[in-house]
Amino acid sequence: MKKLFLIVACCMAMAACQNTNQSDNSMQSQIDSLQTIVEGKDAELNELVEMVTEVQEGVRRIAEAEGRVTVADGNIESASSREIIRDNMEFISEAMRQNRELVSQLKEKLNASRFKNDKMKSLVEALQSQVEEQTLRIQNLQATIAEKDSTILAQTGTIDTLAQNVAQLKEVNAEQTEKVNQQDSELHAAWFVYGTKRELKEQGILNDGEVLRNGNFNKEYFTQIDIRETQNIKTYSKSARILTTHPSDSYMLSKDGNDNFDLHILNPEKFWSVSKFLVMQVK
Repeated sequence: MKKLFLIVACCMAMAACQNTNQSDNSMQSQIDSLQTIVEGKDAELNELVEMVTEVQEGVRRIAEAEGRVTVADGNIESASSREIIRDNMEFISEAMRQNRELVSQLKEKLNASRFKNDKMKSLVEALQSQVEEQTLRIQNLQATIAEKDSTILAQTGTIDTLAQNVAQLKEVNAEQTEKVNQQDSELHAAWFVYGTKRELKEQGILNDGEVLRNGNFNKEYFTQIDIRETQNIKTYSKSARILTTHPSDSYMLSKDGNDNFDLHILNPEKFWSVSKFLVMQVK
């Protein structure tokens, strides 16, 4: 009987130990499950906070770029300003697209999250409103820039047309000036030649004692001058006489230091009034 009692007592003790171990294992499993839930919520919360921070940073950077565009917009005609506007508007468009996607993802994650918090929900809604307001401002800014670009384009077209007109006027004026100068040059042009009797005959200038009797003389043998600028002509000869007709009181022949004759035209207008050709025979 004593042996039987001992055996029963041992069996009961072993059963008690088994129940205790099973209870401890079950409790630890529940603790681990709760810890996983807490850690999961912490991870979700951290991810939501990071996304909120990212959206806020995007809003800030867009606002800075918007400010740069607004400043440059004051002088949109400048090439450097237009480049600043273009670069910043490209950045803003891309940043706005990313921000809208982030807000959409943030709302989806918040709705699917086990972390239910009214403050977080209000914060996300406020961020969405801020992004929408910013989007509206950017759209208005884009419309303003487009309108100014259109005005500048129209002004540029007008300026180009005016520039073409000015260029054409300059061309016409240049042609007219050249024509006037040519006419003026022709009006005040005269030709002179000096040579021996034989040379003048060879060029058809002197025929049978008559000078320039017909138009068959060699005009290329003459030197063209502007009567307003040339009043003295050297003959480089110790003998010289004028064969063409010119008023005697409008000129004077005198010798230089080498006893060569020089022609001094005292009254150009009167001297060339009879003939625009001067022929001098020298030896």
